[in-house]
Amino acid sequence: MAASPNPSATVAAGSSATTTNTGPLVIVTILFFMWGLLTSLNDVLIPHLKAIYTLNYVQAMLVQFCFFGAYFIVSLPAGALIRRIGYQKGAVTGLLIAAGGCALFYPAAQGGYGLFLFAFFVLAAGITILQVAANPYVTVLGPAATASSRLTLTQAFNSLGTTVGPAVGGVLILAGAGSVAADQAAAVQGPYLALAAALAILAVLFALARLPRIDHADADTPTAGGVGSALEYRHLVLGAAAIFLYVGGEVSIGSFLVNFLGEASVAGMPAAQAASYVSVYWGGALIGRFIGFAVMRVVSPGKALAFNALAAIVLVLAAIFGRGQAAMWAILAVGLCNSIMFPTIFSMALHGLGRHTGQGSGILCMAIVGGAIVPFLQGWLADHIGVQPSFFVPAACYGFILFFGVKYANLHRQGATTA
Repeated sequence: MAASPNPSATVAAGSSATTTNTGPLVIVTILFFMWGLLTSLNDVLIPHLKAIYTLNYVQAMLVQFCFFGAYFIVSLPAGALIRRIGYQKGAVTGLLIAAGGCALFYPAAQGGYGLFLFAFFVLAAGITILQVAANPYVTVLGPAATASSRLTLTQAFNSLGTTVGPAVGGVLILAGAGSVAADQAAAVQGPYLALAAALAILAVLFALARLPRIDHADADTPTAGGVGSALEYRHLVLGAAAIFLYVGGEVSIGSFLVNFLGEASVAGMPAAQAASYVSVYWGGALIGRFIGFAVMRVVSPGKALAFNALAAIVLVLAAIFGRGQAAMWAILAVGLCNSIMFPTIFSMALHGLGRHTGQGSGILCMAIVGGAIVPFLQGWLADHIGVQPSFFVPAACYGFILFFGVKYANLHRQGATTA
């Protein structure tokens, strides 16, 4: 691993030097905010581009297909890159690539839907590198027993970004778009150029920051069985499936919210107004993560995960079979249930991997491709049976997460289980 700007500051996996690690944790948390904001802007752009280019739901979901497809393609190369150049330089590289993706939105406004899709892919490639670097970084900046709690706290700031993103996008993109298709497409240029500049500045600041070097060499390395690959850990494999379905379900709900709230049987809202309620959905995750940060210091992460998954299933079914305000608020409340899912699944899946943590993180980030596949499937159903009943897809996703939470309810007490 490449040397960090502060070579003497090395943090071993599972370190309990929380005071020393507070500064680096704050710096890494900024990255969580930025990729949350960028990801949630997709929920605003999907109905916007759908209207501009007269797309059906399947075609509109190509936005998420290209965006989250990048996780599948880029995650393993990103893991190799980070092993070579280090976590800090990897994060800087991710920021610069993401800035380039944002800049591509300017020519995409004149180049058509295909160029927009390419810009989404490049942007997501940069975010993928950030994910692969930052998530395991957080898990080792403190005791292993509180990794879920710590990652939940940093993910709360990711949720702050996802809460701010749709509200800002609704004002700057949807409300500011003209009636002519060319003007509507051009409405994305200013906001995304500003984001490109912000990411480039953040890359410079991050490169200059003094961060400790993370060393996974020996800490927490299981010795029994001589495990040679992260894939030999059953809880990692099932955790990857849970990440696939969780991200797919969460993204699918967010992607369809504007159209769902526009349904006459639900709220009949215009797109610009509905965009503000997308922020309510993501804001629920923000609130829930601060609650989860405290709760999971005393409650098993697996039990908390199972409880939230069960609540999400009930709420999605209420949104499918309900009408009006009841259906609207039921689907928005799913955001609160989503709050702890990603960080909890991620830290549970990485538990006890030791020297395989980097490989495991890459596998889990590849599983984020669920955000490409699941919305695509729901889009197909929406085209054939309608928007409201298509939400059976995310309900099924939460069913598997319930199983994973129950199966590994006491994982941190039992230790890792190999296949």
